[in-house]
Amino acid sequence: MATRKRTAKKETSGFVLGAGSRSELDGVHPDLVKVVERAIELTSRDFTVHSGLRTAEEQNELYKRGASQRDGYRRKSEHQEQDTGYGHAVDLVPYVAGRLRWEWPLIYPIAEAMHQAARELGVHLRWGGVWDYPMNNLRGYDMKGEVYAYCRRHPGPDFIDGPHYELF
Repeated sequence: MATRKRTAKKETSGFVLGAGSRSELDGVHPDLVKVVERAIELTSRDFTVHSGLRTAEEQNELYKRGASQRDGYRRKSEHQEQDTGYGHAVDLVPYVAGRLRWEWPLIYPIAEAMHQAARELGVHLRWGGVWDYPMNNLRGYDMKGEVYAYCRRHPGPDFIDGPHYELF
């Protein structure tokens, strides 16, 4: 009697990266791209890649609007081309009913998926929700608690950027 080998079926969310997201990943480090590709399979919340590689001019515009701490010239962003020839950061924004949404409750599930994907793939990340610890060291099941703990460690004005992920 022959036996059939059982293989574990990879659970997926059913979400996929669209053409716009794929375009934003052009020029982003391949390790980070792999994490994003795995995270879209794991997430319970759909997202879009809002920003990948940026020029110095694009970065400077964000700085002028107060949307970034780095001006793109004197202080280069991880979104800009690095010594590796790639950008080392992406911004992943929740996508709900055809619209981008910036609310924290929608951001946390994406952070959980990025945490799990990074750990599975052995890629070290830093998350804009918790700047002072590598993302891989965080408890992936309580990203809201991690952000609150970060805010307690760093009282006062701080630039918290929930959609931002970068190689660490």
